[in-house]
Amino acid sequence: MPYAVTHILVPIIIVSIIRAYFVDKNKFPLHYVLIAGIAGLLPDIDVPIWWILQNFGYTLLEVHRTFSHTLFVPIIFLLLAFITTKTHNHFLAKHKLKLNIIFYMIALGTLIHLLLDSILMGYIMPLYPFNTKLVGLNLIPVTTLGMSIIAGIDAILLVLWLIHEELRHKISSFI
Repeated sequence: MPYAVTHILVPIIIVSIIRAYFVDKNKFPLHYVLIAGIAGLLPDIDVPIWWILQNFGYTLLEVHRTFSHTLFVPIIFLLLAFITTKTHNHFLAKHKLKLNIIFYMIALGTLIHLLLDSILMGYIMPLYPFNTKLVGLNLIPVTTLGMSIIAGIDAILLVLWLIHEELRHKISSFI
């Protein structure tokens, strides 16, 4: 279970690299990078939902990494992206945004979340509720040392990202 910073930064870094090196920046505003980053945290919506459900006797294990940690979440947003390809929204157009690209960013962010959870720490049920088979590499054990490693990943990603932003975009000039 990577921390929130990792879930946000990894999609931001991936989409930023795509934006910087593979697409026309004029057609791909920075808003999309932000949307992908926020979407990287979206599957953990089950935690605040559990805060409510615990009053009805549900445990965290019964709620977390179930309905919001399935492949159906990114697939739903991918389908929405396909469906909204021809959609035009005046508010979004004013900000040079397209609804289908927003849905692609959400699909990517949620998929990256699932990959991080299943690779680094713990398991997910990718086909829940149809199949409860657990899938994951669980590379970092849930121990005191493991939690320190996860926190270290957060810190390293954040520092590297800030260094990259300074070198590429001179963010210190905005201070």
